[in-house]
Amino acid sequence: MSEVPEYTIERVFDAPRDLVWRAWTDPEYLARWYGPGAETVIHAFDLAPGGSWLNEMKFGENSDYQRVDFIEVDPPSKLVWHHQSADAQWNVAANPMMPDWPKVLLTTVAFEPDGEQTKVTFTQVPLDASEAEIACFAEMARGMDGGWGKGFEIVDQILEEFRAA
Repeated sequence: MSEVPEYTIERVFDAPRDLVWRAWTDPEYLARWYGPGAETVIHAFDLAPGGSWLNEMKFGENSDYQRVDFIEVDPPSKLVWHHQSADAQWNVAANPMMPDWPKVLLTTVAFEPDGEQTKVTFTQVPLDASEAEIACFAEMARGMDGGWGKGFEIVDQILEEFRAA
């Protein structure tokens, strides 16, 4: 078995940790920034260990279904979840647009205060992945900063709205 790759992106947001946590965990705001370039529909969101986030990203006539099962929720410090490709009934399934994408990713998001700013460290690692899934993840991870970066720019806008309110 190949060594399992890890994807990590870090970002410092110019806002206190409680506001950054809110932008990441309130479905109203999460739907605005998660999946930039797609229409993000949150079908369910239970932010608790054992709870789920059922997410659909619409690209024209196509949908990418994702099921997130929360493992650890430690406000406002840390989130840990299994991020899973799903079918329209929310069963774990191969991604129809990328069949070799890992079915399950262990995702960890740490929120670290730094004065009035917050450092967010986002990490994903494939779980129980086949060689093809590991190779696909390693290849795609090289370009994931762009998508996350676009989402984080929207988080910046949301944080600015919070400060203005």
